[in-house]
Order: sequence, then structure tokens, then C-alpha cells
Amino acid sequence: MNNFVISFCKIWNLKELRKKIIITLGLLLVYRFGAYIPLPGVNPLGISDFIDKFNSGSKGLMQILSSFTGGAFNRASVLALGIMPYISASIIIQLMCIIIPSLQRLQRDGESGRKQISFITRWLTVGICLIQAPVYLVSLTQQFIPFSSSNMAYLIDLNSFYGKSMFWIIGVMILTSGTLFTMWLGDKITDKGIGNGISLIIMSGIIARFPDAISKEILSKLEIGNGGLVILLFEFLLWLLVILFSVIIIQAVRKIPVQYVSHYKSLSLGLDSQLIHKKHQYIPLKMTSAGVMPIIFSQAIMLFPLTFSDHIKNMKLRNFFHLFQDIYGFWYNLTISILVIVFTFFYTAIAIPVNQMADDLKRNGGHIPRIKPGKETAEYIDHVLSIITLPGAILLAIIAILPSIVFRMGLNQSFALFYGGTSLLIVVGVILDISQQVNIYLLNYHYDGLMMMKYRSNYK
Repeated sequence: MNNFVISFCKIWNLKELRKKIIITLGLLLVYRFGAYIPLPGVNPLGISDFIDKFNSGSKGLMQILSSFTGGAFNRASVLALGIMPYISASIIIQLMCIIIPSLQRLQRDGESGRKQISFITRWLTVGICLIQAPVYLVSLTQQFIPFSSSNMAYLIDLNSFYGKSMFWIIGVMILTSGTLFTMWLGDKITDKGIGNGISLIIMSGIIARFPDAISKEILSKLEIGNGGLVILLFEFLLWLLVILFSVIIIQAVRKIPVQYVSHYKSLSLGLDSQLIHKKHQYIPLKMTSAGVMPIIFSQAIMLFPLTFSDHIKNMKLRNFFHLFQDIYGFWYNLTISILVIVFTFFYTAIAIPVNQMADDLKRNGGHIPRIKPGKETAEYIDHVLSIITLPGAILLAIIAILPSIVFRMGLNQSFALFYGGTSLLIVVGVILDISQQVNIYLLNYHYDGLMMMKYRSNYK
């Protein structure tokens, strides 16, 4: 506890870091406020029944979508679409970068190419919003909260042409603007705050649902015949072990030794000859170099058919899509496991440029012992990366389906989502990333202080 207080005081005394944390918390607070602002024409007091029905009757996939949006989805909020259209656009663009040569060239152009790809992704996000927003409004008025003359959920008459047209036009514009505003908040957090803005926004929505989930689990276990405190303590102990397991997976690193050859002139003897000095370092390759992105991408793909499944007229095709809406069912878990493994290899291949790493080593005078520089180095790094990625992908897949396993063991549906899957990995991954950035700031601060003390001592 004393160490925590001391660390907090150090963080707070560092002006630059304190400013970044305040900006990050302020922007996240703005996002959380936006999640409670209803669409124009929607009565916030009249949708309480919809929220209760949604939370009790959902099979889980809709709850995941709601957690990604911080509960804005089931509140008919202006931020109901959340950041998911941007994630879907990012998936499409990264897949297109493999197929289209011009996009491949942009990827190799460095910072300028990255900006152009980001620009294309944002416009694609607008296009996806213009498709998903009308589908959401149709689902809202026909399935989630069916409009009727006695329904107090709407403040306008949707039977009239004027009222319906205005509700649709304004609704589509505001839902699209809400996603773009969420993207802007994420970019501002990344630039001015601390951590990755998009990941922090998703995490804030997930954490917002945690108090309700844990209170429901406690109340259900304290009821007569549900096991009481013993089972509750066992569940929390198992949950802590799952968190520890997730941290180990995310932090696991395979170190490839590297030797750098440096040349120094022998000045003390007055000779022009050079002394060769070998510096031993290593390349850290994470077992899950892709991080939580494979699970986020897989989840986004599983949520995509949900947008259109209820509007398909073919009953066989509709029933086929409905098989994948139950996150505790066999077909959903089998599909999500395969997608997680595939996306882990796919995203690792994109995130780790082995050829560039080999060229940089050769250019800087470094080499891996017993491996020739150049092509053989790239092949060796790729081989090691493939070996360590396979168990990492399998372990990520196990964590992805863990909520359905513990749900079958008797856990509450809401709390089961925090036992693994996207929710747990995003929270753990983001917290670890923020802690690493904070440690870097503190390390630089102490390093600058030591250098200043050394300068003063030399000056005296």
C-alpha cells in the first residue's frame, strides 16, 4: 500500500504526466456523458423497459455490442454505433492492403503512407455508418422498441410522413456524427493523453458494466441454494487466476540474441588501429505480438451478420445466422476460435516486418549468432515467430471461449463475460500498456534528474 501511495505521488508530481492523465480522464468523461444522450425524438424515460428487456433477454452477442459502445447501443444514444464501424473499416482496409498493390505501396511509404491509409479508413467508416445507422433505426422502431400510439418511448409521431422522415434523416446524421466524434476523442486521447485512445474508449465502456455484473453475481450466489460465500470466493479466486494467466500470455517474450560490432580507436597508445568490441543485445518477440486485436477483429466479424440477419427474408439463411448469435452455443465458440487463430497469424504478419528487421540489423552492424545477415536472418526470425505464435493463438482462442465455459458452470451471464474473451483481454492489455508508458515517463524523469546532479557535481 505504501508503494502504491509513493508511486501515485511521483506520478502526480510530474507535471507533464499529470496533465496527460487529466486530459485522458476528461475526454473519457465526455464520452461517458455522450453515451446517455438519447437520439432526437426518443424519450429517455420511455426506454427503461427496453433496457431491462434487453439485458434479461439477450443471448450475449448483443451484450458484447452494448459493452463495446458503453451501453449507448441499448439506450438509443447518439453514440449508439460507438467505435465499431471504425474497427470494421480498419479490418477491411488491412485485408485490402494484402490484395491491392497500390495500398501495399502506401504501407511501405512510412508516415505519409500511413496518413493516406488512415484518411481512406475514415471515409470508409462514414460509408459503413451510413449503412449501419438506418439498420439500427429500423431495428429500434420495429424490433427493440416497436412504435405504437400507446408507446411513450418516442416523442414524435412515426406514422406521419414528416415525422418519420425527420426521425430517419436526423437519426442517420447524428449516429454517423456520433461515431466520427468518438473517433476524434480517440485521436485526441492518443495525441494529448496517455495510452491508445480507441482502446481506452472501448475499455471505459466495458468497465462501466462491471459494477452491475459483479453485484448481480454476488446477489445470485447469496440466495439460498446457490452455494453462498464459499462458491463466491472460489469464483473470485478463479477469476484472479484467469487475469494472471492473461497477463502472462500478453507479457510472454521470446528473446533472440543479437551481437553488434563497434569500432573504437586506440587513443591511449597513440595508434591508428581499431579495437573491435562486441555488444550483446536481443530482439524481443512477444508470444502474442498481435495483442488483443485478433479477438476484437473476430468479434467485429461475428457482430456484422447480426446487423442484417433479422432483415433477411430467406428463413433458412436467417436461421443459419441465428446459430451464431448465442455466444454460449457450440457453433459460435467454434467459429470465434478459428477466427482468433487465423487473425493472430494474419495480424502478426502485418505488425512484425521481418524483412525490415533483418535489413536494419545488417545496416547497423548487427547479426544473430550462427545466422547469416540478410535473407537467412529474415527467415530465421519468421520461423521463430511462427513457432511462438501458434501456442499464443491457441491460448487466445481458449480465453475467447472461456466466458461460455464458466457460464455453463453456473456463473451469471453478465459476470461470465468478464471471465475472458474480449472484455478481459482489452482491460488487461490496456492497463498493461498504460503502466508501461507511465513507467517510461518516470524513468525519463529520474534519468534527467541524475544527469542534472552529475552536471552540477562536475561543474563544482
